[in-house]
Amino acid sequence: MACSRCGNTNPALFGSDHGIPYCRRCVAFSRLDAGAQPQIPLLKEPAWEGQIHLDFALTPFQQQASDQILDWLKQGESVFCYAACGSGKTEITFASIDWFLRHRQKVCFAISRRQVVLEIGARMQKAFPGLDVVCVCEGYTSVTDGDLIVCTTHQLYRYPGAFDLLILDELDAFPYRGNALLEHLAAKACRGVKLMLSATPDEVSLAEIEAGRLKVARLFRRPHGQPLPEPRFYLRPVWLQIFGLLWQLHRMAPRQVLVFVPRIRDGNRLSRLLGCPCIHSQSPDKDDIMRRFSGKEYRVLVSTTLLERGITVPSVQVIVLRADHPVFTMASLVQIFGRAGRSFDDPKGECLCFAASLSDSMRQSANLLHQMNESVSFV
Repeated sequence: MACSRCGNTNPALFGSDHGIPYCRRCVAFSRLDAGAQPQIPLLKEPAWEGQIHLDFALTPFQQQASDQILDWLKQGESVFCYAACGSGKTEITFASIDWFLRHRQKVCFAISRRQVVLEIGARMQKAFPGLDVVCVCEGYTSVTDGDLIVCTTHQLYRYPGAFDLLILDELDAFPYRGNALLEHLAAKACRGVKLMLSATPDEVSLAEIEAGRLKVARLFRRPHGQPLPEPRFYLRPVWLQIFGLLWQLHRMAPRQVLVFVPRIRDGNRLSRLLGCPCIHSQSPDKDDIMRRFSGKEYRVLVSTTLLERGITVPSVQVIVLRADHPVFTMASLVQIFGRAGRSFDDPKGECLCFAASLSDSMRQSANLLHQMNESVSFV
């Protein structure tokens, strides 16, 4: 017995209702009886004949990566784009999206986190004026079809066999990484080719790349041509880290600062101390907090790892408290540091870490960013 939606074959994860077995592994999405097939949605054919709108021209390095990716996708090859944070990996997908839409083929851009879905959706709408871009995530499920769908990876359960091009962004991120259920949903949703994007590929992806089984395009240079910000570490006891934070916030004024903490309760305490908002997975007003921070109504914002990926705020600086906490993995820290130095007006952003000791993740993240910088030359 197997579930045709999530691939479950574990008898312990099947229930029975009046003698009819059903899968309990994916019942949170909707009940699917054993042996039944998920309903294939009737999605509209994309209608796109416009022109991509960008506020800037792609750099030669971005254009090269974009052309290479599209060539491979046209040949029916799935592609991995290994690109540094802030290098413009979202923008280099536009040519591929444009080509598939013009050929009336269905495209989805999927990412793990709701907040990033909304930001990517807004960027897609701006880049493809007149296109019906639909975001599908928590709180946005009344409309589930459009010319271009941007959704969380959880929402892929709605689209079995639906997409000719499935773009998976940050596939190494929680909760997608190592989640067999979500990986299966993604595989089922794609009837064509995949374009996978990440600054921190996992061991499986790296092995596929090294073995030559997966095409890879690399982009470690940001559009402004400056090196990726590399972190500075300050080692001191936890109780002294707050004093260091206060001094750095004073020194960085008036620039905006994102302060990352490992746990929600740490964030709430620090928020009260600093008199600034804290955003985390349980915040009821996440959208409003981000809107006001992006609009510079707040200079300092405290966050858990919720904002480690996909969020772009120009000229923001980054400070991590208790950076040696296990929640801050190497991939997490690389993504956090990637929030800084994105702006052409402030390309040399700062990334500071306070920790009681130097963790393996801290050392590995610094080494990776240094290697990326060493692999390219800068203006």
